[in-house]
Amino acid sequence: MNKLVIIAIAFATLSSFAQQKQPQKLDRENRAELRKSMTPTEIADLKSKQLTLKLDLNDEQQKKVHQLILNGAEDKQSLRQDNKTEKDDTRKKPSKDEMLKMKSQKLDMQIEMKREMKKILTEEQFAKFEKMQPRKQKRRDLRHKTNKVKLEDKN
Repeated sequence: MNKLVIIAIAFATLSSFAQQKQPQKLDRENRAELRKSMTPTEIADLKSKQLTLKLDLNDEQQKKVHQLILNGAEDKQSLRQDNKTEKDDTRKKPSKDEMLKMKSQKLDMQIEMKREMKKILTEEQFAKFEKMQPRKQKRRDLRHKTNKVKLEDKN
């Protein structure tokens, strides 16, 4: 009887370890809805707090960074609104010239953001900030490639 109980406990333990754990991520649609519902102020609050933690910003720097991010978030929101049709909130497919113009605007905004951050941060903080940017881009590119492969596999 003792051996039977031990075998049952061992079986239960092993079967629980055998199950794969799925990462608990929000699916793409829910994340998109979350992002859409965030105001520029909320975005600026979150991003400035993240930068404060990572770069050890003082109060004055934190206020300047918050304002800079807030301005950028408001600009992005206005650009998104311009791309939507007035009837329904779906995007219209941009032409090649419009796409070029949008990419150019985005790069101009990034250049301006970088210049302002350089004015606000110390050299050491700016070096950390610069190191943070490529990692984000690599993760974004990797995620894009992975999603593209998944879509191709489905077809």
